[in-house]
Amino acid sequence: QVQLVESGGGLVQIGDSLRLSCAASGRAFSAYAVGWFRQAPGKEREFVATMSWRGHIKYYADSFEGRATISRDTAKDMVYLQMDSLKPEDTAVYYCAARFGPSRISSEYDYWGQGTQVTVSG
Repeated sequence: QVQLVESGGGLVQIGDSLRLSCAASGRAFSAYAVGWFRQAPGKEREFVATMSWRGHIKYYADSFEGRATISRDTAKDMVYLQMDSLKPEDTAVYYCAARFGPSRISSEYDYWGQGTQVTVSG
């Protein structure tokens, strides 16, 4: 079992940056790939970024290419999502997730956090 807890969301202005954190606990978390997804009101959950357990494979959604960086600190069992140049359309609840092997598909993930709200206004 893996437990995930996101933090770092909040209200920001257009163009601001934000770093989301995901604290993991449970067995052998370092062996899992991680992903970030988001869900806006009335919309389906969508892929943001994913990273392999070693960090050598990273994929980003086209909408975030060049604006997001996924990273992890294996020693601390932490995963991060750095987001830059935020736009109002980035407003959503952001979730971290874990599975074996990176994936862009939310249904393939086994473990999920409860989410953290990001609101971009301006």
